[in-house]
Amino acid sequence: MTQRNLFCNNSVIFNFIIMTFQLPQLPYGYQDLEPFYDARTLEIHHSKHHQTYTDKLNEAISKAGIEPSSIEDILINLEKIPAEHQTALRNHGGGYYNHTFFWESMSPNSSQEKRVPEGSLMEAIENKFGSYEKFKNAFSTKAATHFGSGWAWLVMNQENELEIIDTHDQISPISLGYKPLLTIDVWEHAYYLKFQNKRPEWIETFFNIINWKKVEERFEIVK
Repeated sequence: MTQRNLFCNNSVIFNFIIMTFQLPQLPYGYQDLEPFYDARTLEIHHSKHHQTYTDKLNEAISKAGIEPSSIEDILINLEKIPAEHQTALRNHGGGYYNHTFFWESMSPNSSQEKRVPEGSLMEAIENKFGSYEKFKNAFSTKAATHFGSGWAWLVMNQENELEIIDTHDQISPISLGYKPLLTIDVWEHAYYLKFQNKRPEWIETFFNIINWKKVEERFEIVK
């Protein structure tokens, strides 16, 4: 445990005692998303890729000489960090945050319990996109046509409206002023063992395991 400082919007710094960033545990077992997300890919993705981002994040924090209070603290305040350290913290901090957010966006029971959003989130989706199917098509298209490595997101934008965006590599939407609600990882390592180069099949399958309950909770917080 170490003493770390909190970046504040008014540039005032307070001291807190927090622990080094750790690889978060999944809210389910490696095999629990089968057959939609295979256990071997999930295990490698979490225990290898996410672990590497975690280790590199802690290393980048040490090199930068900063003492953040949270991962959000880093990503929202990148411009306050010395310029020579921003890229490493954007990449590894984004990788840490994005993957954590991604794991929580999925649920092993989604295919049986809740296949579509409900309540105020569904109303907002229908108002913005016309229907759930139109939203699904737009989200899928954004993910499928993203060039190279990255993510597709459903976010709340600065005008408090739903929007579908994509980000490259490990750029996080919170660094761009958005409030994320849902994401899909379209880096090849996220799906290649099961789907090879068939990214659209991975995207279609992903809709079977979306944790809409979690997305609705996020929406109620940020709306």
